[in-house]
Amino acid sequence: MTKTEDSQMIDKMTDVPRPGYFIREELEARDWSQRDLAYVLGVPEQAVNLIISGKRGITADMAKALAGAFDVPPEFFANLQKAYDLSQARDPDPNVVRKARLQSQYPIREMIKRGWLTDVNVTLLEAQVVKFFDVPSLDDVPHLAHAAKKSTCDDVTPAQLAWLYRARQIAKEMPLKHHYSEKALREALNKLRLLMFDPEEARHVPRILAEVGVRYVIVETLPTAKIDGACFWLGKAPVIGMSVRYDRIDNYWFVLRHEIEHVLQSHGRDKEIVDAELEGEKASPDGNIPIEERIANAAASEFCVPAHEMDSFIKRKNPFFSDRDVLGLAKRLQVHPGIVAGQLRRRLDKWSIFSKMLVKVRSHAVSGAAVDGWGQIAPVSL
Repeated sequence: MTKTEDSQMIDKMTDVPRPGYFIREELEARDWSQRDLAYVLGVPEQAVNLIISGKRGITADMAKALAGAFDVPPEFFANLQKAYDLSQARDPDPNVVRKARLQSQYPIREMIKRGWLTDVNVTLLEAQVVKFFDVPSLDDVPHLAHAAKKSTCDDVTPAQLAWLYRARQIAKEMPLKHHYSEKALREALNKLRLLMFDPEEARHVPRILAEVGVRYVIVETLPTAKIDGACFWLGKAPVIGMSVRYDRIDNYWFVLRHEIEHVLQSHGRDKEIVDAELEGEKASPDGNIPIEERIANAAASEFCVPAHEMDSFIKRKNPFFSDRDVLGLAKRLQVHPGIVAGQLRRRLDKWSIFSKMLVKVRSHAVSGAAVDGWGQIAPVSL
């Protein structure tokens, strides 16, 4: 074999020879011709020639056949082919690595789908992510465990953090005509409670909160976020964010009052409060959540149905609760029956009862609110 032939057998771009190079060396050592090998293998001579010349790769079947002919493990030839194929493959596009880094940290594809980011080349995409999180560089993008407090012991997830920052963006764009007043917010609770008898009345919530200096935004949750609400502050002004992911009147008022209590207690001033799985079978028991969450849960429950009313109702009616019983208590409390039903489900930990009473509220809640989701993209300047 000449040096010229050798160089043809070894790819100019790499130091990895074609598998045919080893086969030809073995033929020379045995003083076999390609026709001899073809006879031994029971294949046409052309098939052997194509492998030796590198025009055809070694299949799994051929690797086993060659292993039998040359008395070596079949993995020998299979690995030769694999090593050569990898040597010929192009290096990955650096953009792939950069996009993978972004996607591994945050739900970039979903953020693009929601209109929070634009699907452009990776350099511009990275710049958008930096602007989205309002940081100097990608290295400064907030990471999960220490970015916010959560209502459970789990870390805040990437999807939840992205949702939170979207809520922040929207809130920053909202004009604030009134300074926040704790006293005024407490007085506003009476106005809010008068709205609880009819789901349509939820449309007045944004105005009432704005009048006491509380920004209020509704952002549809991301698929994996399972977020209910959030409380954070922009300077001295509080912000309440809600997802209304459960389109039920009972959940809406419970979550709203929960977040209002966070504001009243000045929670979220140092680190944003993210509330996920506040209600339902997956909600954490009160004994397993932070103290501020227990306080907010208690306030929300009391607001929806006072504890002494619920205690008395359960004592009198347990274990048989009828629709008529729920309707009667709701009428006396002047709230929608779905709110009483929701609180009863929560107290009894029975999440399948009285489902028909839990009317939808989202279409009314978003009316007049700063909204992002369900086909709407909130206008924000990035």
